Amino acid sequence: MEPISQLNVLHGPLDVCSLEPLTGFYRDGFCNTGPEDLGSHTVCAVVTVPFLDHQKLIGNDLSTPMPQYGFPGLQPGDRWGVCAGRWMQSYEAGVPSPVVLRATNEVALAYVPLEALEACAADAPDDLGELLD
Repeated sequence: MEPISQLNVLHGPLDVCSLEPLTGFYRDGFCNTGPEDLGSHTVCAVVTVPFLDHQKLIGNDLSTPMPQYGFPGLQPGDRWGVCAGRWMQSYEAGVPSPVVLRATNEVALAYVPLEALEACAADAPDDLGELLD
């Protein structure tokens, strides 16, 4: 099935979120989505210990492996396509994870304001010279 959108929140092509561990609702490495993705796994998060702890607290255990679902369990620093609403819950609680904007599907904007995502952006700038100034 074709995804609803393959654009990112910056209106460019959707970048890979993670191939190791292999993420995405469709396990294609991208935060692609479609009608069967009821959780909207559209935010490419770089998970942290506080984020993982908060997600577990709200009933979304991302740390425990569940091989029957092809889920390896996440470690701090892993990139993962998380449910937009779940990411927003952590953001509102003051424990957001960084996000990769170029790998976050624009469909996430139905659940998360762009300003919140931008405040947590982990992307490198297009012009790396900015980092050297």
